Amino acid sequence: MPTLVIQTAFLGDVILTTPLLSALAEQFGPVDVVTTPGAAALLESHPAVRRVIQHDKHRSERGVRGVFRLAQRLRAEGYARAYLPHRSWRSGLAAQLAGIPERIGFENAPARWTYTHRVRRDPGVHEVPRLLALAGAPDRYPVSLGITLADDAGAAAWLDLAGVPRHFIAMAPGSIWATKRWGKFPALAAALDTFVVTVGGPEDRALGDEVVAAARGGGVNAAGALPLRVSAALLGRAAALVSNDSAPMHMAQATGTPTVALFGPTIAGFGFAPRGPKDVVLDVATLNCRPCSPHGPRVCPLGHHHCMTQLDVIRVVQALQPLLTST
Repeated sequence: MPTLVIQTAFLGDVILTTPLLSALAEQFGPVDVVTTPGAAALLESHPAVRRVIQHDKHRSERGVRGVFRLAQRLRAEGYARAYLPHRSWRSGLAAQLAGIPERIGFENAPARWTYTHRVRRDPGVHEVPRLLALAGAPDRYPVSLGITLADDAGAAAWLDLAGVPRHFIAMAPGSIWATKRWGKFPALAAALDTFVVTVGGPEDRALGDEVVAAARGGGVNAAGALPLRVSAALLGRAAALVSNDSAPMHMAQATGTPTVALFGPTIAGFGFAPRGPKDVVLDVATLNCRPCSPHGPRVCPLGHHHCMTQLDVIRVVQALQPLLTST
């Protein structure tokens, strides 16, 4: 009987779930994954995934009716067990209504009453080992994406067509949460001699244009121009990434790209920061108003946004220099 994972959170959360998928596939064989249409492409070619089931919880399957529709689809598959890394009542209820006999999730989840097995969610560790704890697995499974040879070839062709030199850095100036956006990316691009490629979704296109326009070493905007896995393959070719606390930061972990991660309203202690040997996390640690929310609010609650405005360009340049000289 197959194994199911339901993960319909943000794109970065889906990426950080891939070690759990690998651990479960080692135990039970490739798993099925319920995720959002936006994240589906990242998992469709993953070696730990048998099938991706898209659940459009914000549109065609929103609300309680959407949960019942999802449960009907899942019931027909006869799953033996469901793992629920997303602490969502929708996920738990869908698994319960689908009649899946084993339902494993965190003991502090709102939907914990729908679970048959509850696991402690340790706030003091990184999200990857937290999720692996659901499977009782050790922290030895890397964040990974099923980047194919075609994806890598697509990234190489796009970079070649855009005239991008072999040595370049990537910048991700966007974020779903406005207060997570560091507003000094154009100034950073102007301070560097290195060619810049901006990345992100279509909604980040304007931000990318501003960065490229300021880039002293030249630049090109890839935000919204490439499929997700091709964008990840592009990051894999970059000397380094500078990113807000957003999805590209997590994609870079899957490709092993050294990352300078900029944290403002959120903190690395939440467990979502990059943790590669060359990764650097920068923040304004002296502010007593941090963190101000689990995700980063739409606007600064105090009206000053010091967590980002006081993060200087020179600090980012200094963090980048050893990454650029070591490649």
